[in-house]
Amino acid sequence: MPTFLPPFTIQQPASLDEASQLLLDGGDDARAYAGGTELLLVMKHGGLQYGSLIDIKTIPGLGTIEVSDGALRIGALATHLAVERSPLIRQHIPSLAELEGKVANPRVRASGTLGGNLCFGEPHSDPATLLLCLDATMQIDGPDGARSLPIDEFIVGPYETALAEGELLTSIDIPLRGTAWVSAYTKFQVRERPMLGLALALEIDAAAAAVTDARAAVGSASPIPVRGAEAEALLVGPISEIRGRLAEAGAALAAAADLLDDGDGSAAYKAHLIGVFLRQTFERLTAAGTERATA
Repeated sequence: MPTFLPPFTIQQPASLDEASQLLLDGGDDARAYAGGTELLLVMKHGGLQYGSLIDIKTIPGLGTIEVSDGALRIGALATHLAVERSPLIRQHIPSLAELEGKVANPRVRASGTLGGNLCFGEPHSDPATLLLCLDATMQIDGPDGARSLPIDEFIVGPYETALAEGELLTSIDIPLRGTAWVSAYTKFQVRERPMLGLALALEIDAAAAAVTDARAAVGSASPIPVRGAEAEALLVGPISEIRGRLAEAGAALAAAADLLDDGDGSAAYKAHLIGVFLRQTFERLTAAGTERATA
């Protein structure tokens, strides 16, 4: 197996239009290049080969993090480290900042980008699972203009996205839902990549007595991250009653995922972990709601 990079050229466009045209001109031999932490590794080991990499880091304005139209907008070229350290993200979505601080290793976090992570479609992506739970929307630009896609329509399979030829992800929008919402991400990892990630977001009433809305997603253990509608329904109601349904909710969330038997463990083992993580994450978030109510 090759352990060195094959020959390729790098082109550095100055605009989205130029990058789009370069991708169209290059066809299947061209690929957008951002942080390169995943792409170059796979190319080095012979999993992918491209003769032309389009270095989109030269396009200005794609690394900005800002609040716009009721959403937190993260430029596709914002690095994991920049997301982790952003005061705006720490203020509005601390669970995302916490997650980004645990992605891979310091070298990857310093050079890898959130947009690159999502466009690569790695099934063991940490950010994709939490962003699915947070209702993130992908902003895309290309030959036919700009369009938006919810993340569950953007990621269509392992290493596969809905980007059409010549299209580029420009930013990720996360709606700001207010202080009643709390969220968290829990993962389990014994090797290089996580084997299970669970994201949970709860809307908790002012008295910290009830959950009025819930969103739950699981990733890394299935081909793509998935939400569990049945589990989410079980997580709404008086908190004292939900605690009696947590095992059922965990089983429902596991059933929603296409759990696989693989080198990380059996599907049954992963289903068990989902139940454990859901209970732990629920208790963590409801405790945060109690702290808020008594502050």
